Amino acid sequence: HVPPTDIRRLLAERPDAVGLSVPGMPFGSPGMGPESEREAYSVFLIRKDGTTEMFNHYEAA
Repeated sequence: HVPPTDIRRLLAERPDAVGLSVPGMPFGSPGMGPESEREAYSVFLIRKDGTTEMFNHYEAA
């Protein structure tokens, strides 16, 4: 459920990480309904040491 723009940013920036995650399958995230009616959600970067940090945030629309 990670937006393509965040995947492209991850590939361009190449942080020391294993990937991205969107917990909870929020409505309006890719594959979970129309983005025009989405609930707020955050995309998290998962670091190699297991820690996470917010990579991007999407407001409700």
